[in-house]
Amino acid sequence: MSNVPVNNGRRRFLTAATVVVGGVGVAGVAVPFIGSWNPSARAKAAGAPVEVNVSKIEPGQLIRAEWRGKPVYVVRRTEKTVNDLAKHDDQLRDPSSEKAQQPAYATNAYRSIKPEFLVALGVCTHLGCAPTHHGGDFDQFVEGVSQGFFCPCHGSKFDMAGRVFQGVPAPLNLMVPEHSFTSADTLLIGVGSDVSKGDA
Repeated sequence: MSNVPVNNGRRRFLTAATVVVGGVGVAGVAVPFIGSWNPSARAKAAGAPVEVNVSKIEPGQLIRAEWRGKPVYVVRRTEKTVNDLAKHDDQLRDPSSEKAQQPAYATNAYRSIKPEFLVALGVCTHLGCAPTHHGGDFDQFVEGVSQGFFCPCHGSKFDMAGRVFQGVPAPLNLMVPEHSFTSADTLLIGVGSDVSKGDA
């Protein structure tokens, strides 16, 4: 056994240094571990919900969001647009949305939770092209209808509820994804609504 006197100051320094280095090591391992709990970009693309702030969308305006790698059209319809939806039912292939292209809570005349907002995949049901929104000159494609979506690839036409017109290649209405409103200004795409609990 050594007879060298104990240097308490040095001992405290080495103990403190060991604790600090150990703490940094634990933090270095914990941060990536906790970060791994967050969904990856691939998981988000595969279906994680997407929030959209709808407070700044002007009446008649369309914005685009992306969910599951596909474009989602969010349109703030005017009251006139909503009222005009019933005026061309006789020209539509599926006016009552009988085909399952929308959640049950969106099987209504405007195909959404709130009449003011259309939420639909911007993907033509013919071959997957992207229809363009026409906010005042749609009557060049369908007489008497001022607004709608026109697919320039093969000529499919949809109204402002995403319902397909007769006599075009697209067989179905535009798909309406699961969606809900977490607040008056926040739309959540990818999570459905429980309208029975007042989510609408």
